[in-house]
Amino acid sequence: MKKILLLITFLSIAFQGVAQDKTVFDVKFQGQKKNKTSFLKKYVSVRNGDVLDTLQLEQDVILLKRLAGISHAYYQVFKSHDNLYNVFFNIEENFTLIPNVNVWTTTNEQVAYKVGLYDYNFLGRNIAFGGFYQNNGFDSYGINLRAPNLFSRNFGVAINHQNWTSEEPLFFDDGSANYKYSNTAFEVLALYQIGFKHQFQFGINVFTEEYDYLNGLTSDAIPQNLSLNKQMLKFVYQYDSLDYYYQYIEGIKNTFYLQYVTTENNFQDNFLIGWSDFLYFTRVGEKGNWANRFRFGVASNNASPFAPFSVDNNLNVRGVGNIIDRGTASMVLNTEYRYTLYEKGWFILQGNGFIDAGTWRNPGGSFSDFTNSENFRVYPGVGLRFIHKRIFNAIFRIDYGHGVTKNASRGIVFGIGQYF
Repeated sequence: MKKILLLITFLSIAFQGVAQDKTVFDVKFQGQKKNKTSFLKKYVSVRNGDVLDTLQLEQDVILLKRLAGISHAYYQVFKSHDNLYNVFFNIEENFTLIPNVNVWTTTNEQVAYKVGLYDYNFLGRNIAFGGFYQNNGFDSYGINLRAPNLFSRNFGVAINHQNWTSEEPLFFDDGSANYKYSNTAFEVLALYQIGFKHQFQFGINVFTEEYDYLNGLTSDAIPQNLSLNKQMLKFVYQYDSLDYYYQYIEGIKNTFYLQYVTTENNFQDNFLIGWSDFLYFTRVGEKGNWANRFRFGVASNNASPFAPFSVDNNLNVRGVGNIIDRGTASMVLNTEYRYTLYEKGWFILQGNGFIDAGTWRNPGGSFSDFTNSENFRVYPGVGLRFIHKRIFNAIFRIDYGHGVTKNASRGIVFGIGQYF
């Protein structure tokens, strides 16, 4: 009898505890103007009637701060009545209609420019939409739409069209040649998010590449004019546990890319290419941020001047020059210490010291090429960042890299956004 009474007492206490769980009565948003409340309510995971869970709310805040239209967010909880509570998400918005104007000098001393306009929070629903026009002696343009939450909180789509033309070097055993390179592409990707940290992209890219000889070395093995129709199957998996506090970032992010390209011609075979970007960020003191990127990639090892990985200022090693070499595998480490030198209102001046190091496998070579001094590059340097806290990705960067390895160069690299 005593056991039965104890069991009844235990069950009554347990049910009473369940009944006393704090419950979400309503979810509200404050501070938003462009962001649609209907979208934000669908985007966060907390719902009316849920048990109040601070861990869930903290994760929703992190998700909100990842949106292009939000620079900062936090939550507050207030009692409504009985055991019911209102959850308030307080929003600080970014300005997301961003013009893009770049002017530079090409290798043949011609002035080139690129103009564009993108809204990274189109219709207030986390849709990125826009395009660009570029003239570097040739005309190029692109139109991009990315709506990761179009169909549901977890499911969306990206549609891209690009017509790109530029002067590109191709590398041979005895030298290099410059070609007019054109790429006309149409791409459709499905976007899917699982849980808090995992995202997938998969789809197809149909494109045409054209090569027209301009100057430099000629080879009987490579035609002076070439047109290639190709199809690319693309898969991307992303693990994201980054947390943002304005210009500061903490956490880990890894993105794995896998592409299979099919083509029918005598100069290129079908090939597989995959690479991984591993990012690690940690706060150092009140104003410091240590940032790291390790990139490793491998492609089908064809002995061809059309190798997919390039050694380039704007991609992997600051100061090395514009497309100085190509390879069928690459390994790159970028590490930098960012420090806030000045912060007043919306303006931030950030300085950084960095080391970029990379090495490549030659087309048709072996992984021992990674240790070849001809391929290995190490470039330390310094830079500045001019940051607007209320405009999405409004970071103007300038870096100076100086090589310390064999046949090194040095140079200044400009850009929009952090280097990684």
